[in-house]
Amino acid sequence: MPPKLDVIPALRVHQAKIWAALALLLILYLPTTGWPALSGLNPAQVKTVLILLLAALLWVSEWLPLFIVSFIILALELLWLTPAVAELGHTVSDALFFAPFFSNIILLFLGGFVLSSIMQKAGLDARFAHWILRVTKGEPATTLAGIMAACAFLSMWMSNTATTAMMLTMVLPLAKRLRADTPFRVGLILSIPLACNLGGIGTPIGTPPNAIAMSYLATKGIQVSFLEWMILTLPFLLLALTLLWFALLKVYPPGTDKLAVWQVEAEPLKARQWISVGIFVITVLGWLIGGQFGLKTGTVALFPIIAAFWLGILDQGDFRSLPWDVLFMVAGGIALGVAIDITDLGTVIVGWLPSTGSFQMLVGILVLVTALLGTVMSNTATAGLLIPLVVSLSLPTNQLLVLILAITLNCSTAMILPVSTPPNAIAFGSGVIRVGDMARMGTLMVVLGVVTAFTIGPLYWFLIIN
Repeated sequence: MPPKLDVIPALRVHQAKIWAALALLLILYLPTTGWPALSGLNPAQVKTVLILLLAALLWVSEWLPLFIVSFIILALELLWLTPAVAELGHTVSDALFFAPFFSNIILLFLGGFVLSSIMQKAGLDARFAHWILRVTKGEPATTLAGIMAACAFLSMWMSNTATTAMMLTMVLPLAKRLRADTPFRVGLILSIPLACNLGGIGTPIGTPPNAIAMSYLATKGIQVSFLEWMILTLPFLLLALTLLWFALLKVYPPGTDKLAVWQVEAEPLKARQWISVGIFVITVLGWLIGGQFGLKTGTVALFPIIAAFWLGILDQGDFRSLPWDVLFMVAGGIALGVAIDITDLGTVIVGWLPSTGSFQMLVGILVLVTALLGTVMSNTATAGLLIPLVVSLSLPTNQLLVLILAITLNCSTAMILPVSTPPNAIAFGSGVIRVGDMARMGTLMVVLGVVTAFTIGPLYWFLIIN
């Protein structure tokens, strides 16, 4: 008798956990073999490499939830790596590994999540999206541009996954009013996840890879303010959105179709919504100019957290529903970098990568690796894996910043498959778009990201930095 259908997923989950356990046991066993002596690494560096490999395997395979991998990293660093570092005569405090889990960057991102919750609960995101649709008046090219602008702008400040879900809810009825055989219907829906993916480029809180990048740059004494990040990244966001808009209109032309955009009579903002707007504006201004008054971005992020819950805009249920898994995922990647730093594994990595050759070649290699990994695994996991390695390279400050920006940019442009990003998966679930549609436009974005990071990106970044 064949197994019940609902039993099969459970069996797969159990198998995945077994594979994860075997991988962990193998990692713990390897230092007892003769391999470490052949590697030329000291015991602490060997264990760091093994922790890195285990994290990469678990992130790629997704045998375990990604946030659990962060706790495995922390546990191995505290219980397994710390004694090895102590044997080398170095004193390492547990606080060094605990610190990434509530660092300035984590607090910044927590503030961003709270702002996102405020916008959603007050209905401000939907108001903005409805306003965009009303302004475009149903003209296909203009409506497509308006939808993409709304997706990108909202994704700069709130979860791109939540933005995708919200925009699909509003745009799907518009798309279904078009003729079933019109290609523009596909282009309209496809624009939502791709624009949401791109929107995260624009601000430090737009996507977790940005937070990981800023955190590691800070460890090297490279402080990038909120405003500086936007200056460095917004031109590429606008370039990518413009190219995507032209490509969608070319590949999925609207012809003579016109969208029937319904008119929604907007009610005046209530007191609760005005308070939410005030919290949002004050927080964003604090992030943009707070550095001039000695305020860190994480310190500014305390304001929306305290104000939202103190004034009753959000409640305990909202606090519990914040995406804590993303925060811990980011923290695990940062903790991995701490291990690489304290064991001086970076000096070994310098020998593995062509850092003494052409800097342009190094950029090209790393952005290609980023694009490849980001296509098949989480962009957060990709950043958490590559950025700790890159900051270990012995490079001048300006080159290191350019390299990190190039990798981070390509983490956000890797969107070929439905599994590449949560927005892709949500949009694919609508049934309107096929894998081929997503792969066609996603490949264009990947190529744009790689070419930009390899050519005009460094030229612009060096110009701004210097």
